[in-house]
Amino acid sequence: MDSTLDSKFPPRISIRDGKFSRVVDGRQENMEDESSINLVVINAADIARTFYSGAYDPDNPSAPTCWSVDTQFPSVEVPEDQVQAKRCMDCQHNIKGSGENGGRACRYSQRIAVALEGQMDTIYHLNLPATSIFGNIKDGHMGLQAYAKFLSTRRTNSISVITQVYFDEKSYVPKLYFKALRPLTIEEVQYALELKSSDAASKAALQKVTVSNDAVTKTSPFTEVDGFIYK
Repeated sequence: MDSTLDSKFPPRISIRDGKFSRVVDGRQENMEDESSINLVVINAADIARTFYSGAYDPDNPSAPTCWSVDTQFPSVEVPEDQVQAKRCMDCQHNIKGSGENGGRACRYSQRIAVALEGQMDTIYHLNLPATSIFGNIKDGHMGLQAYAKFLSTRRTNSISVITQVYFDEKSYVPKLYFKALRPLTIEEVQYALELKSSDAASKAALQKVTVSNDAVTKTSPFTEVDGFIYK
């Protein structure tokens, strides 16, 4: 397997500006098709939540003020003086309208570990904003949860198919849809299962904030969902 699988901070897929690109070792690489990618979903973290008390600066990423890895309670790693509420459901930042444009100030996100079709020797992580996770099937287009349910009703696991991920062209912010293209070959499934059990797959899907004495480290993977502009 590729040595990048064992790197501390795994390669990632960026959706910034409504275009797909790869970021490897801090270097951004354009993809042949910037509007859609074909991949295998190897692993997924639980849906998480993050709250930033100030404006997010993509050029100077920082840890959020408060966060939850289960959407129910603040993480035990949140500094005591930064905890916004004992339960997420009681938090003022969980109310619609507490954020910009009528949204919630505390935002949902989910990280998935993926491998690109034809390049399954490298695992990437892909951060999904709430608009790419929730919602019903609309005109055949599916967010992640609707897609997972679609596969489940057909007794199909996401790791056994090539999934096309593409942008909603009508959305003013990067929003992704998911579509099943083809089943994997037996050899591809076996390889995908090996990837799923690797440390790299776990790291790529990990939702974690690294907190220093100043409650911030630039290497935190739990920064604002890449490419999603909250207005």
